[in-house]
Amino acid sequence: MPTSRDLLERLVAFDTTSHRSNLPLIDFVVGYLSDHGLECTLQRDETGLKANLWCTIGPSGQDGGIILSGHTDTVPVDGQDWSSDPFTLSERGGRLYARGACDMKGFLACVLSAVPKMLAAPQRRPFHIAFTHDEEVGCIGARQLVEKLAAETVRPAFCVVGEPTMMGVVTGHKAKRSMRVTVHGRSCHSSLAPKGVNAIDHAASLILALRAMGRQLATLPGDPAYDIAVTTAHTGTIEGGTVLNIVPDRCSFTCEFRVLPDQDPDALVAELRQAIASEEAAMRRLAPEARIELDVYAGFPGLDTPDDAEIVRLAKGWSQSNGQSKVAYGTEAGLFANGLGTATIVCGPGSIDVAHRPDEYVEIAQLDRCDAFLERLIAWNGA
Repeated sequence: MPTSRDLLERLVAFDTTSHRSNLPLIDFVVGYLSDHGLECTLQRDETGLKANLWCTIGPSGQDGGIILSGHTDTVPVDGQDWSSDPFTLSERGGRLYARGACDMKGFLACVLSAVPKMLAAPQRRPFHIAFTHDEEVGCIGARQLVEKLAAETVRPAFCVVGEPTMMGVVTGHKAKRSMRVTVHGRSCHSSLAPKGVNAIDHAASLILALRAMGRQLATLPGDPAYDIAVTTAHTGTIEGGTVLNIVPDRCSFTCEFRVLPDQDPDALVAELRQAIASEEAAMRRLAPEARIELDVYAGFPGLDTPDDAEIVRLAKGWSQSNGQSKVAYGTEAGLFANGLGTATIVCGPGSIDVAHRPDEYVEIAQLDRCDAFLERLIAWNGA
């Protein structure tokens, strides 16, 4: 019976960076589960190169089951200075280093390692294993999976999303909207600059408007349970122009809102649209062809599970922790909670502080804690 460490070693060897296929990893998991007599359902994306995996252990067609959810994709290693091969598990000082060891193949490995124990124990409710694709680029796979599950009659009662929380129980996270703004102006020689419409200038005005929104949001009442207590606005990248002596006719920037659950992310997008409309009108007074495009290319809902929910009480027992917290980063949890009405928490091995960084790692002790969490969950399910 392979340990969670054994399985993590296999999982990190698959390069499932989001721009690559996750099918080799999925095929490995299908084979592993098939060896235990289990059938899997795969949901492929439109390219056929990626898939979600769904596997039920225990009584099928029954409400009240427990989803164990995690994503299979990782962020890139390009340009990062690693001390060891990022796709080969390496142990140093009680830590296991590899891309995805923390975010979040450690949890996937623990779930797979627990499968024989799930099969051997009494099962009052089904376990549902949900491994998804493309979380790192907008929770794409989870969104597709939730849409499929919402059309079915069976309703799981609980969901545990195993993002790294140091095995603490997380009951809330912010919603997110990821946006790209593209400004199209009018080019001319820089000596004739007043006759052109400088796309970078107008993009800068919108970036300043976005910064003003962020400063205003910071003055509103927040939620001190979060590590960042307020809704935030952020500009991440900007590109435009060709050479200094040409007025640029194009500039693009990316930005985001991370929004507390009691605030409306789409209302903030609408406010940004108003600023864009005003800026576009000013541009068109000189160049009627000028325009500004806003693409909301990704996003996910927030999570706001009540502190007194049954899943919170249970999860604190499974994790042997006394408290709960909320986090600024996003997960697939809000999709399960909002799309299925399933009571959901986030709890998994490792620290988000080392996710996405070179020399990402998970502590062996954290895998042990996750294994124990799942053992208690399995015992509860059979009681």
